[in-house]
Amino acid sequence: MSSEFKPTGAPEVRDAVSYDMREPKDRLRDMVAAEVRDKPFSELMNVSLDHEGAQLAGHVLLDTLEEQGYGLDDFDAVGALTAAAVPLACAMVHAAASRGQDLDAFVMDFVYPSIKGPSIEGKRVILLDSWLSEKSYVQTSSLVTLRHGNELGLDFSIVTSRGAQVVAIASLVGGVHSPSGEPVASIDVVDPVTDTHTQLPFVGVFDEYALRGAADASDSSTDDSRTGDSSTADSAPADSGQ
Repeated sequence: MSSEFKPTGAPEVRDAVSYDMREPKDRLRDMVAAEVRDKPFSELMNVSLDHEGAQLAGHVLLDTLEEQGYGLDDFDAVGALTAAAVPLACAMVHAAASRGQDLDAFVMDFVYPSIKGPSIEGKRVILLDSWLSEKSYVQTSSLVTLRHGNELGLDFSIVTSRGAQVVAIASLVGGVHSPSGEPVASIDVVDPVTDTHTQLPFVGVFDEYALRGAADASDSSTDDSRTGDSSTADSAPADSGQ
């Protein structure tokens, strides 16, 4: 007699259970890939404000940072660079709490050059955005002026003027690449006040190019499957009526 459990319930229930058994990063990748498909830019709100997406994003961001050498013992707060990053910062706070660790969050004030949230004086911080890309198409993106070194440099200057140390920059989707097309490992940030350059490590959970490639492959596979089904149907012998 087999000791394995037999799948029971409606098909959609069985499929959901099977889906949930996958690795969190794989599940989140599918959600993010669906959101970036055929879009030049997205704030990813359909993912970050989704009940499952928020939970996955918080943990996957923490896991990815830890894999790159930034565990929860290495930073004290996460700062949302844009409105789109606010739900992600909150998700990280809750994910850290579920692991029994403390993590604060703060938000860059989008009107007055300041921050909103608990004091960051003397703290080590991670600056966070949803999609960091040199080709961002919205005004709120911190990387919209990356090539000119304006907005991101201003955010950096504000944070450091509050007595905090910026440890790294992170994003759910990274679209910052070298001339050869490789994802960059650091971003050169220019402080507009002191005109000093600082190389900040950049940690992206998913690479924009890879996500688009996966989406294209998925679409191609679907098209091939449909073509195959059609061919099979067309090649089926007609009913002779005998």
